[in-house]
Amino acid sequence: MGKDVLFVCGSDAHGTPIVVNAEAQGMTPKALVARYHQHFDEVFKGMGVDFNFFGDTDDDACHNRTQEIVRALMAEGHVYSKDIELAYCPKCERFLPDRYVEGECPYCGKPARGDECDMGCGRHLEPGEIKNAVCKVCGGKAEYRKQTHYFFRLSQFKDFLLCYLETLGGTASARNYAMEWVRQELKDWCITRNMAWGVKFPGHEDLVVYVWVDAPIGYIAFTEEWCAKNGVDWQSYWKSDAQIVHFIGGDIVYHHCIFWPAMLKGAGYTLPSAVVASGMLKIDDKKFSKSRGNVIWVKDDYLEKGLHPDLLRYYLASYTAHNKEVNFAWKIFADKVNTELVGALGNFINRALTFTAKNFDSRVPQGEIDPEVMTRIGQTLNEVVSGLEEYEFKKAIDSVMALADYGNIYFQSHEPWKLVKGDKAAAGAVLRSCLQIAKALAVLMQPVMPTKMEAAWKQLGLDGSVAERSFQEAIAPLAEGRLLGTPEILFSRMEEKFVNELDAIFKKRMEEAESKGKAKDKSAEKKAEISFEQFGSMDIRIGEIKEAGAIKGSKKLIKLQVDIGGEVRQVVAGIAGAYSANELVGTQVVVLTNLKPTKLFGVDSQAMLLAADVEGKAVLLQPRESVKTGTKVR
Repeated sequence: MGKDVLFVCGSDAHGTPIVVNAEAQGMTPKALVARYHQHFDEVFKGMGVDFNFFGDTDDDACHNRTQEIVRALMAEGHVYSKDIELAYCPKCERFLPDRYVEGECPYCGKPARGDECDMGCGRHLEPGEIKNAVCKVCGGKAEYRKQTHYFFRLSQFKDFLLCYLETLGGTASARNYAMEWVRQELKDWCITRNMAWGVKFPGHEDLVVYVWVDAPIGYIAFTEEWCAKNGVDWQSYWKSDAQIVHFIGGDIVYHHCIFWPAMLKGAGYTLPSAVVASGMLKIDDKKFSKSRGNVIWVKDDYLEKGLHPDLLRYYLASYTAHNKEVNFAWKIFADKVNTELVGALGNFINRALTFTAKNFDSRVPQGEIDPEVMTRIGQTLNEVVSGLEEYEFKKAIDSVMALADYGNIYFQSHEPWKLVKGDKAAAGAVLRSCLQIAKALAVLMQPVMPTKMEAAWKQLGLDGSVAERSFQEAIAPLAEGRLLGTPEILFSRMEEKFVNELDAIFKKRMEEAESKGKAKDKSAEKKAEISFEQFGSMDIRIGEIKEAGAIKGSKKLIKLQVDIGGEVRQVVAGIAGAYSANELVGTQVVVLTNLKPTKLFGVDSQAMLLAADVEGKAVLLQPRESVKTGTKVR
């Protein structure tokens, strides 16, 4: 499209999840980041994602740029210190930032982690806001202690943000979501954390900046690193009239449309001109979840199985609008490949090339390109440009695929196999028109399927690389007499057997995850350690059942009269499925006597019988030999 584009990205290296994960694996955060950064880099390259620069936010450039921006914000009075109460674990002897703490959301009451209500309202949580805090490391109850932290005066940017968001390009969903938050309430934002891993807050070695400060600053730092290597002034991007477009996941709109532009405004940097937020990903119509096995690993399940990266690129870009949920399932994927890429796009290009090679000595035939064909290509070109400018990638791709369908219909309806027998010149004009369509398809589909369209370009015998050509090349006429390349099949059909094998790998992963989940649930039944004093507070005795009877209307409960040593207690127990009332009388049982009384099925229960849960069946605990009623269990 003729734009001078710099494409940067990187690994988000900081934050508590990195530290928690590294601690669990017995390695340093830096080593963990290096391992995953290399993996991400390999997968991106394997998928043909070609960044100008792919860095990570622990690079020196990011540390330096973050500290410079924080100092600039402080100099302008946008950052101030404040004493706040933070969750502190007395057992682990440390403050609990972000993912180190869990509890209840103060706004909706749902379970939440330290910096976000991820199970409820989705709201960003400031340090100290979470209620009933529990240490995620040891499981112990946290207490609250005062400490000095630093805040960004986000509340002062409300009017600026309301005006800015009105003009922000990209997806309307991102803009509207952010507008709603800004209109409701903007609180000042705590930008420091008690951690060793991260960018040091200027002048405070014991504090680092919050990850959502330095993570987006990585965009600037990566630009600086690329510019330093290429002799370009980085300020021409970040302190100029350059257009900055962010492509993000839909779950981080809050940070990119509120925190980030306010920080840039306060520090005097170029503001993003558009934020394009994608929809979320589903696998087999279920929520993407690594823990549940509901995941397709691009490297293991796709690339290493010999599948071409361009097929997945096409699927993800063409499945639905960019801001809507994308569902991936092997059978839907295979159907799109077989129907659209094999049956329509690949079929047309191959038919045009093969017929020309056979009947015109592999040269572009003479004859005028059909004006209607050129008009249709021009229309498609305009639709593709419009789609990309609106970030409607499906719209652009659908237009190209409609051109492929048009090409198939054009070839079929003009019947060159008949014309070539009686009017070879007319057949040549039809074939030249078809080859022009094939050239346009290669040019316009190149951003989505770069490798496959490069192959098509070579088969058309064209010079250089299609990646170097502008979209205008689509309407540049193919020269008569030009020698074509060798026709080859661009896309191969995905056979049902292979698709079933891929699906079986996915299903097996889900089954294994489910099995592990059940085992984890059982192990999770183990409670946190208690002290001897806590155990001593429980009054557990040997009792004897004196009476037993059914409770009207209940199939599970039995009402018991239990002698616990000089006192008879009424107990309601859910053991009717395992024992009859008659066989229980005279039985010695283990009884927790100082449990708070309750009502079950409207009947008072003043103690609890102890039993083992054996596959859902209650097995009462009993002394091995007869002992005096009321004997305490120690």
